[in-house]
Amino acid sequence: MKRRTLLSSSAVLATGLATAALAGPLAPPAAAEAGGPAGSAEPVRFRLPAPDGPYPVGTVALHLVDAGRPDPWVPSRPCRELMVSVWYPARGGAGRPVAPWMPRAAADRYLELLGAPPDRVRLGGTHGRAGAPVGGPPGPLPVVLYSPGADASRSFGTGAVEDLASHGFLVVTVDHTYDAAAVAFPGGRVETAPPGGVGDYAKALEVRTADIRFVLDRLAVLGAGGHPGDRRTPLPAGLPGAPDLRRIGMFGHSLGGATTAGAMLADRRITAGASLDGGAAGPVVDAGLDRPFLVVDTPGKGGMASNPALRAFWSHLRGWRLHLTVRGAAHHSFGDDVLLLPLLAPLLGMSPADLEQDVGTIPAARAQAFQRAYPRAFFDLHLRGRGRLLDGPSAAFPEVDHQR
Repeated sequence: MKRRTLLSSSAVLATGLATAALAGPLAPPAAAEAGGPAGSAEPVRFRLPAPDGPYPVGTVALHLVDAGRPDPWVPSRPCRELMVSVWYPARGGAGRPVAPWMPRAAADRYLELLGAPPDRVRLGGTHGRAGAPVGGPPGPLPVVLYSPGADASRSFGTGAVEDLASHGFLVVTVDHTYDAAAVAFPGGRVETAPPGGVGDYAKALEVRTADIRFVLDRLAVLGAGGHPGDRRTPLPAGLPGAPDLRRIGMFGHSLGGATTAGAMLADRRITAGASLDGGAAGPVVDAGLDRPFLVVDTPGKGGMASNPALRAFWSHLRGWRLHLTVRGAAHHSFGDDVLLLPLLAPLLGMSPADLEQDVGTIPAARAQAFQRAYPRAFFDLHLRGRGRLLDGPSAAFPEVDHQR
């Protein structure tokens, strides 16, 4: 499975939501390190820009098992298993290891699926200290869930997610097993999506919605002071009781954005949602939502202008709503892909036109700045009741068009 195949599933999701259902790094270029030309032995190195919040970041990966639900994709597995990462403001933790951007076993498999030799790429670490004690502002922390695009990984939102954590949010990123490209479980087991990626997006949306509701149930256990997952993984000090279950938001890219809308319809515990170039599908298109929702799209194919289902969903939003279009962006401008793909392009044989089709013409640093500033402003407003960035056009972001 080559990169073009992996990318196409998320893009189809964004555009195909109008029909069947949904279709579905690093640092700014100056901070990224690339090796020489494609024949060079020097690997390319991917590093995320540092978050700019006042708090250091901690993280822990958790293995969750839904014993009451057989796996809908692999019937031979009697339980649905998920891997999630919890990101949060930390205190101390300088002596703890930095969490990898993607676990090594999953990263090697993912690069293999892309067609990039693992020995030619160093995906590097995040800014999160594994298992660091919880810190940040006093009291329980507002919660944000993140769902990635189809055939992607929870890792692909790390740049935005760790920035949210550095500003005092507790963020849970979810790998939806068997529609994620590669998921590493304890013990070294790696599960992948089927060859060619997910094909039944209507089913994928239903499965993902059930996944999110299960994660919310496990967060309730954590909020009550219990352990939400495999007890062999110790919880960081201060994490039990840390989530504020009265303030829960969610966002996602592509199929993850559609999942956000679907999960909000199914579960009122989610009080605000944002979709980064995702479509709309399923019952929520006609039912709409009565809670705040942010729609972000691009001027190209799949955006509001060319997606009837997304326009219908927008027309049925009854709460606070905002539609942002990012000029110069393409489908993979939202997430760490916008930083990673330019580094991988020579190894994957991508032409400049291929790269522009995937990440647009917007400078990577501007795309990264958008996906940090605007989701945070949205959750600041609707989970904390503060912030003005969403009031109207901003001189700091001239590429962003607003529509109420």
